[in-house]
Amino acid sequence: MFGATGGVGGEIVRQALAAGHEVTAVVRDPSRLSAAGAGLEVFRAGLADPEALRAAVAGRDAVLSGLGARSRADAGIAAALTRSVVHAMEAEGVRRLVVVSAAPVGPPAERLPAVDWIVGSLVGKIFKPVYDDLRTMEAELASSATDWTSVRPPRLQDKPATGVYRKVVGGTPVSGRFIGRADVAHAMLAAIDDLSTVKRGVGVAY
Repeated sequence: MFGATGGVGGEIVRQALAAGHEVTAVVRDPSRLSAAGAGLEVFRAGLADPEALRAAVAGRDAVLSGLGARSRADAGIAAALTRSVVHAMEAEGVRRLVVVSAAPVGPPAERLPAVDWIVGSLVGKIFKPVYDDLRTMEAELASSATDWTSVRPPRLQDKPATGVYRKVVGGTPVSGRFIGRADVAHAMLAAIDDLSTVKRGVGVAY
């Protein structure tokens, strides 16, 4: 698990441990990791060097990533850091990868109401560097040897997991404005064994 100290990443770790999975959390600063429990291995490493990450991904059934920019100033880190993860996976022959992206990276929803189109256009302009970073990330995933899935949520909220949300494989839910980080984590974990999501983007929203 990459990005385990972030909002979505932390939820993935907690939910995976609660479900009885063994989890390797790759972090630069273990003190920032809020999740804990039996089955958790903490792997301390920077993310710039793929060689340093090979041991973290070797032999794993799947790799999940919550890596991404937290602000416009961080734009560029999603593609750069995910590139290191992908190179490490390819070197070790690990194929399954599920990453978090963002709704604006996906195709526009069908029958989109005018107000949603206007809001989406404004948000897209304001956060263009962040979304361009994610588009670069997804383009590189598409050309990689991994069996990737990109989960694309709209605006994130801190809410308890419900397991109840809309999901569109290869598309975007109409008027999907919000979703909780815990439910994004739920969707990413569910995607691991969902073959319909392999090499595709998945739009999720309430």
